[in-house]
Amino acid sequence: MRDPSIDAIRSALLELVAETLPDASLREMYGGMVIELEQGNPKSRIGGVFAYEAHVSLEFTYGAQLPDANGVLQGGGKARRHIKLTALDDIRAKDCAGFLQSAAAL
Repeated sequence: MRDPSIDAIRSALLELVAETLPDASLREMYGGMVIELEQGNPKSRIGGVFAYEAHVSLEFTYGAQLPDANGVLQGGGKARRHIKLTALDDIRAKDCAGFLQSAAAL
């Protein structure tokens, strides 16, 4: 059974997406919510929010291109990166809003 705090982190992160990128759309896909700058246009997808048993992941389609001076982004693939969130404070501490804005600007 998933920790209830994970659902709170997921909800708060989805609220942040809506506040930070008000014109973006969220769509259920791949077991989470993908973020598209243009509704129904997969080519405009910048990432997604995915809840797991012990953390929530904010994933970026082209995360390897994002500036990350503090080493927040995780992953070693050619393009994708993610931020692992285990507490509500991580959303602010790991600058999720800034990463969302940077991803939308790519």
